[in-house]
Amino acid sequence: MGVTLANKITIGRFLLIPALIAMILSYTPDQDYLRWWALALYLLLEITDVVDGYIARRFRQKTRAGSILDPLADKALFLSTLLCLYKISREFHWDVSMPLWLVVAFFTRDILLVVGGLLLEVKRGNIEIKPNFFGKLTAFLQVVCLTFVFLQWHVVFVLWWMALAVTVISTVMYMKEGIRVLNDDGHR
Repeated sequence: MGVTLANKITIGRFLLIPALIAMILSYTPDQDYLRWWALALYLLLEITDVVDGYIARRFRQKTRAGSILDPLADKALFLSTLLCLYKISREFHWDVSMPLWLVVAFFTRDILLVVGGLLLEVKRGNIEIKPNFFGKLTAFLQVVCLTFVFLQWHVVFVLWWMALAVTVISTVMYMKEGIRVLNDDGHR
């Protein structure tokens, strides 16, 4: 099948993450436009995640490479944006800066998902754990939380507790599913 359009979009997302990191880390209050450019690029990259998934499903472009690269690109985008935004918002004393406890919760969840996915891949081979409702809700709330930090919208304080609860629930659900798959005797 070669490199599909969906895979090209995913690879493009990977390639633009360093530009996003550079924009965020170059921010100073005198260069506030960088926050807006970074937000625009971040949202564009999040939209391309939806687009490449749609293209892969709609045009039957699902590939083994895409099933590995897409979630890795998602995690790389989210975690790099999360950590860079946390650093900059603290350094420049933004009014809205994500609390460390939420950064740790988000970071821990995503690292557990990556490590768990790699463990399943090594132990069981081509295993696909489909996103569940809470996993999708967590991803959505994470994107909203980061977007609101970029925008400096105070309403995000309310979302943080909801995001934490959903993050914990989805993490537990994925861990239970991963353990079930690892314990499965191969009769799927």
